[in-house]
Amino acid sequence: MPRFVEKLEKKLGRYAIPRLPLIMIICYAAGYLMQLINPGIIDVISLNPYAILHGQVWRIISWILIPPETSNLFFVMIMMYFYYSIGSTLERTWGTFFFNYYIFSGLLFTVIGSFLMFGYVMIFEHDMIDAGNAMYLISYGEEFPALYGGNYYFAMLSELFSTYYVNMSIFLAFAATYPDMQVLLMFILPIKVKILAIIYAGILVYEAVEMCVKSGSPLGLFVIGASLLNFVVFFATTRRRFRRTPQMKARAKEFKRQVQEAGNRAIARHKCAICGRTSEEYPDLEFRFCSKCEGNYEYCSDHIFTHKHFMRDSQNG
Repeated sequence: MPRFVEKLEKKLGRYAIPRLPLIMIICYAAGYLMQLINPGIIDVISLNPYAILHGQVWRIISWILIPPETSNLFFVMIMMYFYYSIGSTLERTWGTFFFNYYIFSGLLFTVIGSFLMFGYVMIFEHDMIDAGNAMYLISYGEEFPALYGGNYYFAMLSELFSTYYVNMSIFLAFAATYPDMQVLLMFILPIKVKILAIIYAGILVYEAVEMCVKSGSPLGLFVIGASLLNFVVFFATTRRRFRRTPQMKARAKEFKRQVQEAGNRAIARHKCAICGRTSEEYPDLEFRFCSKCEGNYEYCSDHIFTHKHFMRDSQNG
């Protein structure tokens, strides 16, 4: 594990937030509630670099409240439970600090990706900004409200950034940690998590390429690539610590325990040289060594005084 991660753990480990998956689910629930009350609230809290640079600094954090899109309340509940479950499992497996490290690095890379996209658009696609804002003026006859970002084109682009890809990175991390675990696809078909992760990874690649093709620019790399960069960085920087799967660690721990128990039994076991009875079979029986026998001979209480002494000369003869 690289030294900077070790130093980070030593300095910030005590500040790690426990039960972070639960906090994330609470944020999503608050976001869904806000959307139900006022659907336009998303434009006020979205990750919009243009608005952030014009004073709306709360957007750096508030976008975390934006939940993955779904219109069915039943699937919302299932989604929340699923991500809470795998997130809690990863937190127990990795420890609180490393789960915090994974999540917050994903959020940080997403914010960085949004500003990189902003810089790219400002430099190479400035005409698209003017065209998008002009279309809005033609449709509505007024400038885009400052509260909603003050710029229609960047407000539209900010909708691309959400917690959806951060959640996908959590699932990919879970699949990398527990590749052989089975889940029920559509509650019916059992499938290994690693197979499902490969399918989802393919979908993400397709979405990134499709986004780039439709926009004619590398927007997909900024949106999807940045949100999933924490997966690559995390496993690259912690490969020594998490190079074995939990199943391998559990098997190794169990094997070590069995070896220790076997060793303890071997050390503690007493056996009578005459009748062959042992302390395991007869725990109430006393065993002693004979001082007159030449060699390491042990006898039970029934034979300690009645046995024939072993002598090396008699054995050789």
